[in-house]
Amino acid sequence: MIAKKAESKLIERIVATSRKALVGVGVFSMVINILMLTGPLFMLQIYDRVLTSHSVPTLLAFSVLVVTLYGFLGILEFIRQRVLVRIGHRFDEQAGQTAFETYIEAPLIAGPRGEVVQPIRDIDQVRQFFSGPAITALFDMPWMPVYLSLIFIFHPVLGLVALGGALFLFAIALATDFSTRKALAEANKMTGKRLTFAEAGRRNAEVVRGMGMRGALAKVWGEVNDGYVRAYSNAVDRTSGYSVVTKVFRLFLQSLILAVGAWLAILNEITPGTMIAASIIMTRALQPIEQAVTNWRGLIQGRQAFRRLKQTLTILPDAERTRLEPPRERVTVENLAVVPPGAQKPTVANVGFELRAGTALGVIGPSGSGKSTLARALVGVWPPARGSVRLDGAPFDQWREDDIGRNIGYLPQDVELFAGTVADNISRFDPERTSEAVIAASRLAGLHDLVVRLPEGYDTEVGEGAAVLSAGQRQRLALARALYRDPFLVVLDEPNSNLDGDGEAALTHAIRTVKERSGIVVIVAHRAGAVVAVDRLLVIEEGQQTAIGPRDEILGKIMKQRPQVGAQPAQGQEASQGAGSSQQGNG
Repeated sequence: MIAKKAESKLIERIVATSRKALVGVGVFSMVINILMLTGPLFMLQIYDRVLTSHSVPTLLAFSVLVVTLYGFLGILEFIRQRVLVRIGHRFDEQAGQTAFETYIEAPLIAGPRGEVVQPIRDIDQVRQFFSGPAITALFDMPWMPVYLSLIFIFHPVLGLVALGGALFLFAIALATDFSTRKALAEANKMTGKRLTFAEAGRRNAEVVRGMGMRGALAKVWGEVNDGYVRAYSNAVDRTSGYSVVTKVFRLFLQSLILAVGAWLAILNEITPGTMIAASIIMTRALQPIEQAVTNWRGLIQGRQAFRRLKQTLTILPDAERTRLEPPRERVTVENLAVVPPGAQKPTVANVGFELRAGTALGVIGPSGSGKSTLARALVGVWPPARGSVRLDGAPFDQWREDDIGRNIGYLPQDVELFAGTVADNISRFDPERTSEAVIAASRLAGLHDLVVRLPEGYDTEVGEGAAVLSAGQRQRLALARALYRDPFLVVLDEPNSNLDGDGEAALTHAIRTVKERSGIVVIVAHRAGAVVAVDRLLVIEEGQQTAIGPRDEILGKIMKQRPQVGAQPAQGQEASQGAGSSQQGNG
């Protein structure tokens, strides 16, 4: 769980907007509970007045009145249920988008711990709570003293029997809460772990099939699933046990109050009608407790989900910032140190440089030296632990996220596309996109001729795994996405790892085009073909900046130090960058 001192202002606003509706539900509940006395009072009149007077007109009058009151009861109950469902839907509508953004952002902030943050599932549980029977039991429970008082009016002994039963059921409810709280929390935790593992397997379906990992992963998932089943069964067993005790005791209590009522009727202290009415009223009085215990799992899950949302929905940066002008001049990195989420030590430290508009910088170094970490810091994915990254003098935390996103293009080392069309992915799902802007980015990445050969061109659906595209095509599409709408800063991490000769030529052309329009490009590279068009090179080794300067000067020094690796950059061979030929993790 991501701990935050402040609770989500969004949740507070939603609760505030729903307060009137909840007050309305409370008013409906008051009228409903008053109308619930229709049955027992009707029984009282039938036994004590109609049967003794043998009056058919009185019976008809009471019957018409009862039908009318039950009609109103049904209408009010229907309205109450619909209002509660609408409150749940409104909660989903107002918090759902933020929950989705939080779900995406959590791993970037909390690292591996962020995988257990499941705000979307929490939203579902809160919505289900509002549409379930547990919440109506909570609204009905405050009327229990009214019912018990009425039974005391009938006869103190009957009131004591009903009160004793109510106290016993309250004790069961408290025991249920104490006994199942940890079990339900563990079950919820295992649910998240189970789903996360399954999603990871699905995302890597090609690797699983290609290397025959399905059986091994199935065994691991089976162990995780067994843990979930055990936790879930433990929670359900405890809840079910208390639910059975509650139900059996309520049936016993109903018989007991009839027996006591019959005894009092024999003593002529109450009438038979009072005996029946007391039994019905007591059943109604205890029904909310029984209903709450029976649905205790949903009640606890809804409460825990609501509390988690109040914490987790605070991890997003505040969008209410002053809107700055788009950056046009420079990118400044000052004494930068970056600690990956979930880690303790920085993987990049003491990095500093300044890039002016119209400049391209290549970042080289051995695998695992921190090049990708630097790339993530330059686009704001990982915040600095020390130092700063500034666009036109303003650090990232002063920019609105949507503004900074429009001015940055990023091609990560691991290319992932989203379920949607080619145009959707190029445009970053921009609702205001134009065909001209999409095609311009596609042409700049050398992708246009490939796209028009697809079955439906730019409207071709590419699933999460982009099965219809090759690795090189996916990388070009991701490059087009990074270039969409001419961002000021373009950061490319291993942009040519899957490109052929034509693709590298398109990449070089794109870099030069960004420079010509006064943009800035930063390229993390292993292959020299990616740094043909750069002006300067930055060398990183073991997370430290060891050299920075003009490209040819830096490459010349590298060639002299490690002549066994070298070849001229123009020949498209690998520039000397230390051990390893492909980047791993923070590389």
